[in-house]
Amino acid sequence: MKVKEKLSEQVSDAAAVTSVEQPHKLMDVRQVERTFQVGGKPLHVLKGINMSLERGQLVMLRGRSGSGKTTLLNCLGGLDIPSKGEVWFNGKKFSGMGDDERTAIRRSQLGFIFQAYALMPLLSAWENVELSLRMAGVPRGEWKARVTECLEMVGLGKRMKHRPFEMSGGEQQRVAIAKAIAHRPILLLADEPTAELDSNMSAQVMNLFQHIIKNEKVTICMTTHDPTIMEVADHVYEMVDGKFI
Repeated sequence: MKVKEKLSEQVSDAAAVTSVEQPHKLMDVRQVERTFQVGGKPLHVLKGINMSLERGQLVMLRGRSGSGKTTLLNCLGGLDIPSKGEVWFNGKKFSGMGDDERTAIRRSQLGFIFQAYALMPLLSAWENVELSLRMAGVPRGEWKARVTECLEMVGLGKRMKHRPFEMSGGEQQRVAIAKAIAHRPILLLADEPTAELDSNMSAQVMNLFQHIIKNEKVTICMTTHDPTIMEVADHVYEMVDGKFI
């Protein structure tokens, strides 16, 4: 019996080591569908989506307007719930959680960048980034150093006191990025972050994303229809009519 118990312990120890050496994927999407009722009839926006996000990757969802990219991104971020299928985030069934639990995870582990920047117009760049730390429950003593670090990281060290209307579109997008990463999320979701920018500014944003992935240890999933930025992605999912092709 002692020999069997010893062997059992060795197997358990080996399994534990394997688990540590091979961490689970950051996100798994399994047969996700999303249907809306429009005029009393079902509108199938997502049709059996399967995908995964590995840690430290830059993943792009590419497709034309109406292909389902934003709906999928909303499901990944827990802003919307699949009609069918499952979304697993960091080892937990995200799509099966209640509203309060999903909200708590969004505040602590997810960052969002929206196409329209979503900045508070009367607040300075500094105050916009600080606001995200307040909402995430970060201790007050950490705010000053972290806000400064994030704004300098995105190249706005000399524009911290400016408000959005005093900035260019590219500068506003960089404030939005600083705001999204300030609370140190492990996953950053970006909806068309380069749509309103020229090619030069788009390239700068993509370079910034690569820097953030390396230095902030974050995974980024973004939507786009811009073919000029595809080459920097670790993986591209092409969407047409609610499906990957």
